[in-house]
Formats: sequence, C-alpha cells, structure tokens
Amino acid sequence: MKIKVLYFEGCPNHRPAVELVRTVAAELGVDAEIAEVEVTDQADAQRLRFLGSPTIQVDGVDIEPEARTRAEFAFTCRPYKGQGLPPREMVEAALKDVAR
Repeated sequence: MKIKVLYFEGCPNHRPAVELVRTVAAELGVDAEIAEVEVTDQADAQRLRFLGSPTIQVDGVDIEPEARTRAEFAFTCRPYKGQGLPPREMVEAALKDVAR
C-alpha cells in the first residue's frame, strides 16, 4: 500500500498528518510506504489532485469519500469536518478499505 501525504511548505498540519497516518498504519498492522509530497505550484496541484494541505491519498485515492470527485485543486489549508486534520476514523477506514 502506498500512502501519500501531500502538503505545501509551511502547512502547520503537515507533520501531524504524517504522524497520524504512521500511527494508524502501525496500529492496524498495515504494510505501507508513506511518502511526503510537497506541492510547489498550481501545475502540481492539478496533476496530483491536491485539494489543500494536507491531502492524504491511499493508492492514489483520497481518504475522504465525498472529496473524490472534487476538482477544486488549489493552494489552501484543507478542512476536514471543520478541523485541520482528518478524523482518525477516516484514516482508519481508508486504510482498511485498501487492505481488504
């Protein structure tokens, strides 16, 4: 399984998102390669389907089901249900779905 944490330089939620992903993957016993991918310009945002920082993708699929069809790619902070980090349950569900 490949997990990408996409972010822009200076995002305060980048490191906590990486730690959340590492912790959940370890607790679930998931064998995952975790890559931190810096998005540097609008072309990167489009190509990588960057919905704001941090964006977490598991095997190329956004962890937030409702966001998978969105196309508003931009440099912005990404809210997850009003917070700067996705809920732990969202990360767990995404990893479990792919692990099946």
